[in-house]
Amino acid sequence: MSVPTTELAEDVRALLDPTLPIEVIEWDGGQDPAPREVIDIVVPPYMKQGKALKALEHVRHRLVQGQSIGFEGVADRLPEGSVYANASSVHETATAELTLALILAAQRELPRMIRNQDKGVWDSYRAAGLADKRVLLLGFGGVSKAIADRLLPFEVDLVPVATTARREAGIDVHAIDELPQLLSTADILVIGLPGGDETRHLVDDAALSALPDGALVVNVGRGSIVDTDALVDHVSRGRIRVASDVFDPEPLPQDHPLWSLPGVIVAPHVGGNADPMRPRIARLVAAQAERIARGEQPVNVVIGG
Repeated sequence: MSVPTTELAEDVRALLDPTLPIEVIEWDGGQDPAPREVIDIVVPPYMKQGKALKALEHVRHRLVQGQSIGFEGVADRLPEGSVYANASSVHETATAELTLALILAAQRELPRMIRNQDKGVWDSYRAAGLADKRVLLLGFGGVSKAIADRLLPFEVDLVPVATTARREAGIDVHAIDELPQLLSTADILVIGLPGGDETRHLVDDAALSALPDGALVVNVGRGSIVDTDALVDHVSRGRIRVASDVFDPEPLPQDHPLWSLPGVIVAPHVGGNADPMRPRIARLVAAQAERIARGEQPVNVVIGG
């Protein structure tokens, strides 16, 4: 098995069952050639796996273990026949934490407080708050469920939307074809969907136009889900507010209007990038290695297999 950093290698070695024949080597798939012709499990670098995926053309492998939940575009870069697993179970909690932070920062106007503090201004104002607001949660996968678990104690009216209508975890989930009608009732739209062709510009000008004046859009899925030009237009007119961790394009160019428009909070795609990530990815990688060493199937397979 290869991992991209010394730190991850040390963490994984400390977790492995010593009775199993598992060797952990360091290789980030970059300029250097692969240290082995056969590497059963390859773990590419976090957020920068393009070169590593291309380098796999010259390495016999059984599993590519990604460090992110999202995997859009991966299939186009993987050698034919590769099996790819994502990092479900690693990032959901941290992403949900940031989602709540973004919502609360926007709803209680924390940027305004901080700017006033910098100027020594005592400005007592009434903010929108979160209690009793209707939150439309677009997507109901692992990340969105983690967000829902944390939103409900704030006494919100939570309205999840997924591909099909169902009742899950005690919550009524609405079908995606209801989205146009539901948008008009939302105080806050939280986007937790994966990227890809199926979701590209799902939140377009028509969807943004359906939101009430003053609604908040929070995107922790992928930037491509929202039509950025339409988003800028609505924010520029003071129609809606934004608190987002993902954008299209990324990184957000320095001269992009979203940096300076009122009512916008920009997070630089750091949803899952918190201290728990390293031990959690180490546990996942170690578990995958042990599964394969025991002749079992890996978990979280999203491509191939």
